[in-house]
Amino acid sequence: MEKLRIVFMGTPEFAVGILDTILKNNYTVVGVITAADKPAGRGQKIKYSAVKEYALEHNLKLLQPTNLKDEVFLSELKSLDANLQVVVAFRMLPKVVWEMPEFGTFNLHASLLPDYRGAAPINWAIINGETKTGVTTFFIDDKIDTGAMILNAVIPISDEENAGQLHDELMEVGSKIVVETLELIANGNVKTTIQNDHPDIKTAYKLNKENCKIDWDKPAKEIYNLIRGLSPYPAAWCFFEDKAQQWNVKIYEALLVNENHNEPTGKIMATKKELKIAVDGGFIQILTLQYPGKNKMTAQQLLNGISFSENAIVR
Repeated sequence: MEKLRIVFMGTPEFAVGILDTILKNNYTVVGVITAADKPAGRGQKIKYSAVKEYALEHNLKLLQPTNLKDEVFLSELKSLDANLQVVVAFRMLPKVVWEMPEFGTFNLHASLLPDYRGAAPINWAIINGETKTGVTTFFIDDKIDTGAMILNAVIPISDEENAGQLHDELMEVGSKIVVETLELIANGNVKTTIQNDHPDIKTAYKLNKENCKIDWDKPAKEIYNLIRGLSPYPAAWCFFEDKAQQWNVKIYEALLVNENHNEPTGKIMATKKELKIAVDGGFIQILTLQYPGKNKMTAQQLLNGISFSENAIVR
């Protein structure tokens, strides 16, 4: 059995769960690579990545390169004398980095490859109404999420769960698959499967303001899936219009109400306790939302302080 000396690369909370499991299973992590610090929020205060905070708490050797081809960084990386690199939610690596260790570099991706290659696989699986997803480990090559697969695991997606809940489930199952992958590598038992590209591969496009905006002309189920697929972050959004005013509103939580009606699409229907939007095939009942400059609130809290006219609509 080979003694593994691991360099771990990752940035967000999802990666922290995997790194923590690697350490708890008594593997040696000789270094951690994460994103450079950057200002965030209204005050533009410097924000550490979740992985950096974890690495500092556990006294792990930390590198934060801005350029992965920089000679100083490459020299530091080589000096760590790792024989394996593990990547979870980081960035595309140059060949000089991923081919450096003896046993190569493997990535954990939060989808069943080859489907949902890309930046936001958890979100798009829900947005597209998938009933199952999973995680895959694979050896990195010179393209994005295309390398030879090592292991995968499948989990169901319920009709009610959102991206945050699915994230936590995949982090847990991903941790187990990473440890199993480490065991295979340490014991020299790795067998890989080449990814089978096909014309219907689904892509996990990067999320942006445009693809997070709700199109209220779409069927009710598609709108519902978009809302839960973008919750709690970055959140689906739209415009509320009423009484010659317009607000950019984020919607975090909703219910799908399948019901025949004759209301115009996009009409806001409010009582003292309920807020519903008329759509094709029923209503979207909004449970949690956020007005600009306000804290996240329930629909009932909003309706305690605001009333909508008969002409109120969403766009």
